[in-house]
Amino acid sequence: MPSSPADVRDRVSDRVLVALGEHTEHFASVGALTDFLAPARDLLGGGKRLRAQLCAAGWVAAGGATEQDGLAPVVLAGSALELFQGTALVHDDVIDGSLTRRGLPAAHRRFAAEHAENAWLGSPDDYGHAAAIVLGDLLLAVSAMEMERARALVPTAAGSRARGIYDVMTAEVALGQYLDIRSQDMPWGEDAAAAVDRALQVVRHKSARYSVEHPLLLGAALAGAGEDLLGELSAVGLPLGEAFQLRDDELGVFGDPAVTGKPAGDDLREGKRTVLLAMTMTMSGPAERELLRTQVGQPDLSGAAVAQIQQLMKDGGAFDAHEAMIEERRDAGLEALGRTALNDGARQLLEELATALTTRIA
Repeated sequence: MPSSPADVRDRVSDRVLVALGEHTEHFASVGALTDFLAPARDLLGGGKRLRAQLCAAGWVAAGGATEQDGLAPVVLAGSALELFQGTALVHDDVIDGSLTRRGLPAAHRRFAAEHAENAWLGSPDDYGHAAAIVLGDLLLAVSAMEMERARALVPTAAGSRARGIYDVMTAEVALGQYLDIRSQDMPWGEDAAAAVDRALQVVRHKSARYSVEHPLLLGAALAGAGEDLLGELSAVGLPLGEAFQLRDDELGVFGDPAVTGKPAGDDLREGKRTVLLAMTMTMSGPAERELLRTQVGQPDLSGAAVAQIQQLMKDGGAFDAHEAMIEERRDAGLEALGRTALNDGARQLLEELATALTTRIA
């Protein structure tokens, strides 16, 4: 049995670009297809494949086959997850107005540049946004096609349960994205606790479940897991998913651009109403809160202003409180793992992934 889901990760990396080609070959005669898919190919060529690894861990936890020939269902499911991640990233970058992703121009900026270079009619930015939206839609369709291939390789009951998890995941991310959009346009208000709760709701529905809990459940369901095991894995995955996203929010303010592939403080320029920002508002005085209200969300926020807000987050105690929240959720996930009846190999895989999820720097 493999000591980690690395075999699945590597096979998913090979599969995902092949899948994009296979599921779009019906349109191969369309001359513009290559240009349309180019940003997706670059985006899908990178990434840590954590969702695919979690899917593999769920598969192993439920007793799925671990020999190379038996891994096909979970490799296809991991590929489907990576394609769906592409959907989420492309759409998220349009909504947030992000300029880069993984050190490259975001998809909508690639399309806008193509428009400008060819001196086409209309607005390059409008074209870029529209093209990126439909590229994300295509990736969602391709992801669903790949998921169907995965479930065709397992017994009907396991495939149906897995497809149900996948469908809930894709729908919930849309809800979470809406909650995120809504929160950024709401007045700050004076109820700091409510702001933290709203931010945590976004964390849970937009990212935590689809990043960790659902991939874990998807792999387990494909391997034939019943409701009891799925419930146990859900209790592990949700708090770890929240810890994962809370860490991501810290990186959005304090991350090293050379590692994250995005400018330092980008979440501040985009006005992200993160838990960290809500905590900072709660723990700051009137003058500091006014600074945050006027500066956060400014697209041209200077490096000096970013540094000032970073210092405020540390001096006021919000950063340390946020770190404690990450640790609390990590511990909750590991405690839930300790209550499962998983074998030692599966338990070790999940412990290793818990560390990777919560201590990452990119």
